[in-house]
Order: sequence, then C-alpha cells, then structure tokens
Amino acid sequence: MQRLLILALSMIALIGIAGAADKPNFSGEWKMNAAKSSFGQLPAPTSFVRKIQHADPSLAIIEEQSAGGAQSTTTRRLTTDGKSTTVELNGLAAMCTAVWEGAEIVATTAMDSAGLKFTDRMALSADGKVLTSKVKIATPQGDADLVIVFERQ
Repeated sequence: MQRLLILALSMIALIGIAGAADKPNFSGEWKMNAAKSSFGQLPAPTSFVRKIQHADPSLAIIEEQSAGGAQSTTTRRLTTDGKSTTVELNGLAAMCTAVWEGAEIVATTAMDSAGLKFTDRMALSADGKVLTSKVKIATPQGDADLVIVFERQ
C-alpha cells in the first residue's frame, strides 16, 4: 500500500512538471520585423522593441516605439494568473490582466476612460526565436486587428 501511495505521488509530481514544461518563457529583447508584421489601416511604427521579463507568474513588458518622429515607452507589470493590475499608460489609468491559453499568453489592457481595449495574444515559435503578437484593438469607432512579428535579439 505504501508503494502504491509513493507511486501515485510520483505520478502527480511528474504531471505537474510536464504541465509547467508546456508553458514557454517569453523573456528576452524582441525587435519588430516590419516586413512580416501587419498593421492593417493603422500606420506602422518605424521601430518597435519589446523587452519581456518573465518568471511565471510574474510578467513585465516594456515597449519602446518610434512613430512619426515621436518616441514612447510603456511598462506593464502583471501576472499570468488573471489578477487585475492598474498601470498608467500615456497619462491614463489602465487595467491589465494576463492569462495562459495553452502555450500562449493573452494580455488584456483596458483604458475605460478612453474607450480602448487591447487584447494581445502572444505566441513563441518552436525554436523560441520569433514572438508573434496578434493584437485586437477595440474602440468606439471600430476594431482593428494587427499581427506584430518580433525577432529575438
């Protein structure tokens, strides 16, 4: 009976390890590949670098963008367990959450005062060298779908 209990506990531990292995680590510095990205009707930034610090469940995303001669940097610190975090983006309060959906992280940022909601579905390539962000932007004027392809630096 004791052997059976030890075997059962060992199996549970292995299942937990296997589940954790299915979730990739997104840490790194990622530079946009404009030729592989699609911004639809929106103007593409001239440069876009995303720096990610990921030690699950902790997730920090720092984005540096240049567009139309202007530079901007945004920082979101959140967790992948769905807990809501309030951050300030461009002078406006935003509610951020992130959750795992399979091997993807879905990060949502809602700026209610501006009527904006960004849903960013991030996935890594099998070799871990490409980060693809499928971003849905919801606004009172309509929605936009973007695909931003980043390469590991």
